[in-house]
Amino acid sequence: MVQFVPSTSHPVHLFAENRNLLMENIYQDATPEDWSPSKLSKLLAWGTHLFTASGAIWGLLSILAISSHQWLLAFTWMAASVFVDSFDGLLARRVRVKAVLPEFDGALLDNMIDFLNYVFVPAFFLYEADILPPQYALVGAVLILLASSYQFCQDDAKTDDHYFKGFPSYWNIMVYYMFILSLDGWINLSITVLLTALVFVPIKYVYPSRTKLYQKLTMALAGIWGIINIIILTQYPVFDRWLVWASLLFAVYYCGLSLYSTLKNRSA
Repeated sequence: MVQFVPSTSHPVHLFAENRNLLMENIYQDATPEDWSPSKLSKLLAWGTHLFTASGAIWGLLSILAISSHQWLLAFTWMAASVFVDSFDGLLARRVRVKAVLPEFDGALLDNMIDFLNYVFVPAFFLYEADILPPQYALVGAVLILLASSYQFCQDDAKTDDHYFKGFPSYWNIMVYYMFILSLDGWINLSITVLLTALVFVPIKYVYPSRTKLYQKLTMALAGIWGIINIIILTQYPVFDRWLVWASLLFAVYYCGLSLYSTLKNRSA
């Protein structure tokens, strides 16, 4: 039974206190028999899952573009998948997909799509794009696949305080910079090996849309980063090199904030 709390507070405060208590009791005591989602709620929840699932389409289109060596088109579809991943979690929380559709595992769907777009597609790009020494192209792709397979199956890959544990499979960003900067193949291989090793190092990496520490600043800088890289791709192959270095400043900020967070938590 819902119990209201007597109070000597201002009537407005009294109403707010009792309203909050009412909502708490409703959600604590509610059972499937007490509450049933509306048709609109179900429609919004299924629409959100469909939005997440659309990432599979962008992944397939990326693979087809890579197979045809249409690199810019591949990055276009890869960017589309990142756009979906940036907003589907927010939508899922907003429409309460877990409560509305408890029988559907949206988290599993999200992980499947993420592995496709953040791991398999970049690994295939790395193999096909001639950005590693030819004799090590397959090795580099396999390293990414195996390391990320391990990470995706860890219970604490995403921590309770909303960080990624270990390098968070930003392989699409890695291959993007390797392609844009036209780095030497051996340098690219060294970077691939280093980032593969960092998957197993328990550094806490910022989860841009969920980590509370400097979240607004991080999201604003991420937005600017995205705009800069869109400009670079539209200008490619003739683009201002300073734009690339400007975009890399966000990577420096991201790594610095992640390292700071890790050290701060360890000293706490």
